[in-house]
Amino acid sequence: MEKELKLDTVAIKSGESFSKKLWVIIPAALLLGLILVLIYNHHAEFSWQGFLDGFNQEFLIFFLIGVFAQLVDGTLGMGYGATSTSFLLAYGVSPVISSGGVHVAEMFTTGASAISHHKFGNINKKLVKNLLIPGVLGSITGAYLLSDVIDGDVIKPFIAVYMIVLAVIIIRKALNKTIIKKKTKRLGILATFGGFMDAVGGGGWGPIVTSTLLGRGRNPRYTIGSVNAAEFAVSFASGVTFMLFGGIHGWQVIIGLILGGVIAAPLAAFLVNKIKRKPMMVAVGILIILLSLKTLSKLL
Repeated sequence: MEKELKLDTVAIKSGESFSKKLWVIIPAALLLGLILVLIYNHHAEFSWQGFLDGFNQEFLIFFLIGVFAQLVDGTLGMGYGATSTSFLLAYGVSPVISSGGVHVAEMFTTGASAISHHKFGNINKKLVKNLLIPGVLGSITGAYLLSDVIDGDVIKPFIAVYMIVLAVIIIRKALNKTIIKKKTKRLGILATFGGFMDAVGGGGWGPIVTSTLLGRGRNPRYTIGSVNAAEFAVSFASGVTFMLFGGIHGWQVIIGLILGGVIAAPLAAFLVNKIKRKPMMVAVGILIILLSLKTLSKLL
C-alpha cells in the first residue's frame, strides 16, 4: 500500500514537473520554428557583407528602442507596441515598416517575456488559460479585417478614450488606502476585445486587458506576468496573420527590436517583483493617459 502511494506521488510530481516545463518548451519551440521558417523563406535577401553593414548607428538606435519598449511592457504590463512604434515613427521609419517590424519583433519579445515571467513565478496559470484562446481568436480576426476590410485609424479615438477612463480608475484605486478586490467576469470577452484591438490598432492588449484587471483590484505582479504570458500567443497569432498577408520588410528594424527586447525581458520580469503595488498602478495609469492623449492629438 505504501509503495503504491509512493508511486502515485512520484507520478503526480513527474506530471507537475512536465507541466511546468511546457510553459517554457512551447514558446521556445514556436520561436525556433518561426526562425527556421523565416530563414527558409528569406535567406536569399541576406548576404554576409549586408549583415555586417547592418550593425551601424541606426541599428543601435533600433536596439535601444527595443530595450526601452520591453522594459516598459515587462514591468507595467503594456506599452511595447505603442512605445516602439512612436519612437520609430519619430525617427523617420515609415508606418508600414514600423507596424510590420513591431508585430514580427513582438513574436520574439513576448516569448522571451513569457519565459522570464514563468521563471520568476509571476504567472497565474488559470488566468493565462482564460485569456489565451479568446485573445488569439480576437487577434486573428483583427489582423485579417485590418488587412482586407477596415481602417484601424477610424476606431483609434474610441479606444484611446476608453484607455483614459481606465487610467483614471486605476490611479484613483492606487491612491485609495484600501482596495477592494472584485471578481472579474467575462474574461473571454475582455481577452477577445483586447486581442482584436491590439491587431487592428497596432497595440492595446496590455492597456485593455491589464488595465481592466488592475482596475478590478488584482495583484499587479501576477496580473502583469499572466497577461504578458498570454500576449505571446496573441502576438504570435496576429504576427503570422500579418506575415501571410503583407510579407516582411525592414529587417534592420526587426532584428534591432528583437535583440533589445529579448535582452531586456529577464530584467523587466525581475523588476516586477521589486516594484511596490501603488507606485506601479500610478505609473500604469500615467502611461496610459500619455499614450492615449498622444494618439488623440494625432487624430484631431
